[in-house]
Amino acid sequence: MTLLVFVEVLFRFVLHRGIAWAQELTLLLSGWMVLFGVSYGIKVGSHIGVDALVKILPPKARRLVSVVAVILCLAYCGLFLVGGWAYIAKLMRVNVYLEDIHVPKWVASSVILIGMGLLAWRLLGLLAALVRGEAEGFELLDEAKESVYLAHEENPKELEGDDE
Repeated sequence: MTLLVFVEVLFRFVLHRGIAWAQELTLLLSGWMVLFGVSYGIKVGSHIGVDALVKILPPKARRLVSVVAVILCLAYCGLFLVGGWAYIAKLMRVNVYLEDIHVPKWVASSVILIGMGLLAWRLLGLLAALVRGEAEGFELLDEAKESVYLAHEENPKELEGDDE
């Protein structure tokens, strides 16, 4: 996607000709990356969360709050899956194509179902782990802890108070 944007800019400003389909493909690739990335972020624990209140709860309460949060997230996925299915079914009936790329619009939009399906799958796995007691909540990225760790790696003496 980045290479495509770079080549498009070169064509536009150096050759004074654009690539007609580049913007549409870039937008599609961006959407696909976001919707695949959401489920991958759940898998690897890279989402940022506001969990200061949840962290001070006892473990059982933390698990209960997490179960409720996962169920709400699954409801959100369900809404997207139902709406996405209706949208794609309509696109298939009318047989509309993308403006600049000769691909049926329902094929390009199918990422809604695929991405939300993958997200629901990850959330169901998390819900199962919470119910079995194997997890206490979402594995969220702790930016503050990571920043302190990275700063300590770069300047260990300065952070320890060593003046050497």
